[in-house]
Amino acid sequence: MMTSVDTDLIRVLGDPLRLQIVTLLARETLCTTHLVEETGAKQTNLSNHLKVLREAGVVETEPCGRFTYYRLKPDVIDTLAGQFADLAATARANADAKRACP
Repeated sequence: MMTSVDTDLIRVLGDPLRLQIVTLLARETLCTTHLVEETGAKQTNLSNHLKVLREAGVVETEPCGRFTYYRLKPDVIDTLAGQFADLAATARANADAKRACP
């Protein structure tokens, strides 16, 4: 049973704007222009956050003319959710385990 969670991915998703981007991309594939409109973030700031999400493997890109569309990779979220589910199962299984103090 796995008891560790991908801390790098947690750090990536821990940023409020990146989490907002991921939430929006869960609903539909969007270009940078749409994401600027939806989040109110500056384009350069948004591009930096999208780069972090791309490098972490959370989103993938699709060029379309002069625009780039972003799509959430649900398998990454599934893996993270599974890691948390495993962690919860471990906690349940060991709820009565207590280490004695010296």
